[in-house]
Amino acid sequence: RALGLTARHLAYVIYTSGSTGTPKGVMVEHRGVVNLGLAQIGLFGVGSNSRVVQFASLGFDASAWEMIMALGSGAALHLPADELCQASARLSHYLRSQAITHATLPPALLQAGRNVEYLASQALILAGELPKAELIRRLPAASVINAYGPTETTVCATTWTCPADFDGSVVPIGRPIANTRIYLLDAHGAPVPFGAVGELCIGGAGVA
Repeated sequence: RALGLTARHLAYVIYTSGSTGTPKGVMVEHRGVVNLGLAQIGLFGVGSNSRVVQFASLGFDASAWEMIMALGSGAALHLPADELCQASARLSHYLRSQAITHATLPPALLQAGRNVEYLASQALILAGELPKAELIRRLPAASVINAYGPTETTVCATTWTCPADFDGSVVPIGRPIANTRIYLLDAHGAPVPFGAVGELCIGGAGVA
């Protein structure tokens, strides 16, 4: 029997405290999930021959990012043991042994370990915090991406792919993914001029 589901029905609810410290449930709709999955396919080249690692715990929204990336594209999803995710050297060995093509990892894990030889053969995505420029330049990956977005935007709102000649001191958050709008506004809701400080406001299909 058809259930009459639409793109505005809930796909999942995930709890987060965000910057306020007050727990809240974010109600993510199917349209946001589908938009994210299609964006991942287009941005990262993930497909049926890809191998994605499930690094994040299920209580963190990055876990949805990883599952959507794999299941939405037909890729294989690999779940390492918890102890492998605590040390960068052991994780690197696991990723190589499983021929992982796409990995999403927190910069803090990689900042702590300098003996990382392998992370992903196609795309290494950094998320959860701002990575340092020095880390970006020394990572052994075919493509390094910085992903940014609050939970309320279905995990990700912007991405930035590091160019081979990157020599900046600050890693950008990049440009919005498909069907997403980014605005820098002042206290009155008006766009700020170039170089001015403003509040980042996000709109589009991914907003819960």
